[in-house]
Amino acid sequence: MWQPEPGWHPMPGGTGTSTVGLWRASIGDRAVVVKRLAAPDRRDPPELSDPRHFAYWRREADVASFGLLDGAPGVALTPTEVVEDAEGITLISDWVEDAANSGLFVVHALGRFAAADLAHVRWLARDQLRDRLARVERRGGWPTLERTTVADVAEALWRRRTAFLDELDALPQVAQHGDPTPSNLPGRDGDLLVALDWACLGYGAAGADLGLYLLPAREEFEPLLDAYLLGLPDGLATREQVTRAARITAVFTALSRAEWALARVAGGEGALAAKFRHPAVAPHLRALQRQFPAIEALLA
Repeated sequence: MWQPEPGWHPMPGGTGTSTVGLWRASIGDRAVVVKRLAAPDRRDPPELSDPRHFAYWRREADVASFGLLDGAPGVALTPTEVVEDAEGITLISDWVEDAANSGLFVVHALGRFAAADLAHVRWLARDQLRDRLARVERRGGWPTLERTTVADVAEALWRRRTAFLDELDALPQVAQHGDPTPSNLPGRDGDLLVALDWACLGYGAAGADLGLYLLPAREEFEPLLDAYLLGLPDGLATREQVTRAARITAVFTALSRAEWALARVAGGEGALAAKFRHPAVAPHLRALQRQFPAIEALLA
């Protein structure tokens, strides 16, 4: 059975459906991050073996092995060694120092990356938001939000989710990182963004990456939108199309994350409202609150 080496230091955020763990380590004079992916078995959800699903277990390894993003606009990848065995895959990547990138720099790079030619590789993620909401639906939707002050708007948006997803599908489809959190976008190499964790790489509506980045961003929407559009090559999408994709993606993602966070603490003692300041809940509620103007625009 595969085991981490003695002396490897566990890092936060290193567990997931297929991720066994994440460690910081040294190989000689080289500072590295080691990530272990477990191959799915018959007990795991079938989506882990679906090359088009966002949760496809080996996409990050395939990105590193195939060199698909070599020379991609706007971004740079850290060198990664891929070691595969019968139980899974080990990824060994160079450590990336935090460059304290501003949100404006990040989304400008994501706009440039939207023009990347990913060809028609079969293992690229597609329909990411649709698949994520399908997961939410299997878990019963947003029942915990029904006990909060956003119950009415959540119910209205949930009822119309298919129409919004169809609208996303009709917008220009471009390359997208798929999980553009600050921790996945830490480095800088000249005018290139050094991005990590390409497990959700694929195609999505122009502006979807922007919508995902909005949730943890410090900056407001309009400056980020302008920066994304400055990076986006002419002719790929209009300002209105990017705005619509960003709003739909941000709103439905924020509501789903708020539901997830609240549901985890709802079963404990005390009123639900008393748990809004819980450290595992409050950041998701603040992110949702920042999307109220976008919610109003979607429901107008």
